[in-house]
Amino acid sequence: MIRPGGVLKLAAVAAAFLLAVFFAFELLDINMGEFNIGQMFARSAPQDPVQGQGQPGKAIPKATRPPRNKCGLSKTCPDGHFSFKMASGAASVVGPKMCFEDNVVMSGVKNNVGRGINIALINGETGEVVKTGFFDMWAGDVNELINFMKTITDGTLVMMATFDDPASKLNEEARKIIAELGSSSVTTLGFRDNWIFVGGKGIKTKSPFEQHIKNNAETNKYEGWPEVLEMEGCIPKRQE
Repeated sequence: MIRPGGVLKLAAVAAAFLLAVFFAFELLDINMGEFNIGQMFARSAPQDPVQGQGQPGKAIPKATRPPRNKCGLSKTCPDGHFSFKMASGAASVVGPKMCFEDNVVMSGVKNNVGRGINIALINGETGEVVKTGFFDMWAGDVNELINFMKTITDGTLVMMATFDDPASKLNEEARKIIAELGSSSVTTLGFRDNWIFVGGKGIKTKSPFEQHIKNNAETNKYEGWPEVLEMEGCIPKRQE
């Protein structure tokens, strides 16, 4: 017979194990929606002898879970479209995150994001990641951003997300180049605003994939910074 003290120790060990698993998955940047602890125990629990008995010759149906969409989108993208999901940075603490076709392109865990404007260039036909970069618009050189954007070729998808301050060094030349990618908000992007955007080189209209929230002391969610922006969607593949 197990003593009460032994039961408590066993419970403490189990709780510590589950907590360690949770943080391990967080550090590995894995969507916890795919890892349901309750389901894990359900699979390992003994089967109810009554429910486990079926009629002769009939298979017992297994429980199914809904299919997971790429990047954890709320809906499945149609054929001929790319899936994406992204978020801006949170204040000056947590960097932005970009997922494209179920591939985390930029994030703090990948250690490839930074203060300012974070950019991922994607081949509009194949979905291949061409290049990523981040440009400090508080203490950096805006010419580095301009030179980077001048290398973008026609048919390239451009994902942008801000972190901390995106606009102090942003000049008219840089704003014009970004506007030509389909942005409507870059002309008014200001100090510590949050902004996320997906456009493309050679786009003929304004992009529908853009969110912008102003830094406002009366409405900011965090002291000195507005709330995080999140966006998901389906982008048509480029056709030759």
